[in-house]
Amino acid sequence: MAATHITEGATLIVPVTDQDRAVEFYAGALGFAKRLDFTYAGGERWVEVAPPGATTQLALVIARDGAPVGIETRVAFASADLEADHALLKARGADVDDAILRDGDPVVSWGGATLAGIPPMFLVRDPDSLLIVQGG
Repeated sequence: MAATHITEGATLIVPVTDQDRAVEFYAGALGFAKRLDFTYAGGERWVEVAPPGATTQLALVIARDGAPVGIETRVAFASADLEADHALLKARGADVDDAILRDGDPVVSWGGATLAGIPPMFLVRDPDSLLIVQGG
């Protein structure tokens, strides 16, 4: 079977209840850049944010009628300095775990997956969902 020409994930769609509040969290607490913010002809707003230099972005979209909000998005971000980012997010008032989960710590569940601190990681909660930041 021939392979496709898909090279990477481009945009992850994250349902939110309030786009401005979500942008404030991602730009303010996480330091992401707002890359796009426009309104389609039908009145639907599209907002994209991403870590500086990242090729994959998050689209923060208003959940459609009946679609769940406040779900575990199951989005994981990589960090080159997990300890520094954990401390920075705590200092900025983000809702982060008290400690970084490391190998040998009690196992926790996230998005149906078992997390055992390999690689080291911590959870951070945005206004509508739950994200993970992990070290390399």
